[in-house]
Amino acid sequence: MNPNESSAAVAAAPYAPSKFAQFYALTKPRVVQLIVFCALIGMVLAVPGVPGWADLKLAVVACAGIWLVAGAAAAFNCLVEQQIDAKMKRTAWRATAQGQISNPLTLLFAAVLGGLGSLILYVWVNPLTMWLTFATFVGYAVVYTVILKPLTPQNIVIGGASGAMPPVLGWAAMTGSVSPEALILFLIIFLWTPPHFWALALYRVEDYRKSGLPMLPVTHGNEFTRLQVFLYTLVLFAACMLPFVFKMSGWLYLVVAIGLSVGFSWYGWRLWRNYSDALARETFRFSLIHLSVLFAALLLDHYLV
Repeated sequence: MNPNESSAAVAAAPYAPSKFAQFYALTKPRVVQLIVFCALIGMVLAVPGVPGWADLKLAVVACAGIWLVAGAAAAFNCLVEQQIDAKMKRTAWRATAQGQISNPLTLLFAAVLGGLGSLILYVWVNPLTMWLTFATFVGYAVVYTVILKPLTPQNIVIGGASGAMPPVLGWAAMTGSVSPEALILFLIIFLWTPPHFWALALYRVEDYRKSGLPMLPVTHGNEFTRLQVFLYTLVLFAACMLPFVFKMSGWLYLVVAIGLSVGFSWYGWRLWRNYSDALARETFRFSLIHLSVLFAALLLDHYLV
């Protein structure tokens, strides 16, 4: 082979990520970042006024523990769904789907992360937070992934309870208890999850059909799913008003929440009345903005108003 052919072969060779990058990807870092962010919001709102040094240290330790357990749940999910992931364009690149990381090694990785995170939460935060985080792990990795996801098109509704737990975990970490305010935050994420995920499922419906998973667009069709997305945005709109109604926040949050909720409902209405894959993608992206900015507004309102 001459030098030119050698160079061309190197250029054409697929990029092979390092083992560290492969393991890190198994933790679904973008999802975990959102989980930790929502948990942090719960921590901040649980502490009246400006937190002291002890509060900050506790929050950092709690975020670390929650991140580790959430990463463990994500890795376990990749292990259980490796055959399904291999059939879907969105997930076929994962190391477990491609067989680049063995099942025993993935299980060990998840066990180490989960065990270390649980230890941190139990010893340096409080037992309640550890048990709630462990219950969230079981809810997502076992109840949702193993039982609900392949069984019912309502999987994301029921399983969404696990994804809605981060603010409760954060609140429990700072106070050692779960209050009605924490449950309001839980309710917002719980109602946000179906329209967020179904928007994705609408334009990825062929992937889900090939995988054999009974996602709502596969079992009930495109039009029915679009209607459900719109109806959920309306119910979510009402839930987003609760922090103001129960005096958890002030006018700054209310203005932002109304604007975001009107926007999400408008996307839901358009998706229902005039569907396109492009609009479904836009709706999915806006749902991420909706939750992130909504909780950021809660944070700003807590300190600035």
